[in-house]
Amino acid sequence: MEFDFTRSVAPLVVIVVVATVALTSVMTPSTVFMMVLPSMIVFSIVAFFLGLKHGEYRA
Repeated sequence: MEFDFTRSVAPLVVIVVVATVALTSVMTPSTVFMMVLPSMIVFSIVAFFLGLKHGEYRA
C-alpha cells in the first residue's frame, strides 16, 4: 500500500480527536482546548515530520 499525505494524516487527526473527546470527559473543556489540544497538535506535527524524514532516510 502506498501512503500519500492524506492517508498518513487522517489516522493522526482521528487519534487527536478521540483523545480530545476522551479528555473533555475527565478534565474541564477550557483546560483541554486551551492547553492540551495545542500541545497535542504541535507534538503530532513534529513527530509526523520526524517520522517522515526517518522513513525517507531508511528508503
